[in-house]
Amino acid sequence: MKTLKRKITATATAVAGIVIDGKRLWALLVAGLIGMMAAMPLHAQCPAENKAFKSGEQVVYDLYFNWKFIWKKVGLASLTTNATTYNHAPAFRMNLLSTGSKQTDFFFKMRDTLTCYITDRMEPLYFRKAAEEGKRYTVDEAWFSYKDGVSFVKQRRTYRDGTKYEMEYNDSRCIFDMLSILAQARSYDPRDYKVGDKILFPMATGRRVEEQTLIYRGKENVTANNDTTYRCLVFSFVEYKKGKEQEVITFFISDDANHLPIRLDMYLNFGSAKAFFKSVRGNRYPMTSVVTE
Repeated sequence: MKTLKRKITATATAVAGIVIDGKRLWALLVAGLIGMMAAMPLHAQCPAENKAFKSGEQVVYDLYFNWKFIWKKVGLASLTTNATTYNHAPAFRMNLLSTGSKQTDFFFKMRDTLTCYITDRMEPLYFRKAAEEGKRYTVDEAWFSYKDGVSFVKQRRTYRDGTKYEMEYNDSRCIFDMLSILAQARSYDPRDYKVGDKILFPMATGRRVEEQTLIYRGKENVTANNDTTYRCLVFSFVEYKKGKEQEVITFFISDDANHLPIRLDMYLNFGSAKAFFKSVRGNRYPMTSVVTE
């Protein structure tokens, strides 16, 4: 693998205190919605068959934060998928829109929009994240290409003042972004997972490529915000600090052909948060993971 970094102009200012914590809350929501779908065996080849979704699907989530033992609703997230074209070829476009409530805006304004284009064979093509978080506004972009069995990605972060930071990276494995990993992972069959299995994969964030780790924990029944209980696969998104494993997110995905995120439990420095599945329309398959008893 090879990494090339280049800074275009001056650095941006640091954001401190509660703003950092607020950003982490929203970042974990996005990471959880995406990361929970990435629990799969990864291959060097990017192409894969779409077996899980169809054009027109829209999924909505409620986000809650625990402050002094009281759970408060702080925002919404919606994920939509539509058929389109990219460079005159068939493609899918995925959009993840995250918005805070009016009460949340008083303390920390959050408006994140993530967009990606993938081929009809699930290959990453382009990724963009526009993030308004507090007083900071950034745009992260990634362009993907492939040659001789190697994946290439060019990334760029643009700050409000015009500062730009660029990076190039390549890997013999497929490199995903925050949304393309979701699209491809939903089509994999999890029946061969064993409790404790670890899944590693490279992900482009728009500024860097990071190695991600997920651990399969087993199955559990979970009740969503539509008063329905689902049979779920349970995974953990973990970080390693000073050699110690630290759980960042516990997430639950529907144990059916849709593989939809049902709930996320996020562990923060200043409390905890949860994201609950609220509704879906345009799903390709019936939600057979619903528990009827």
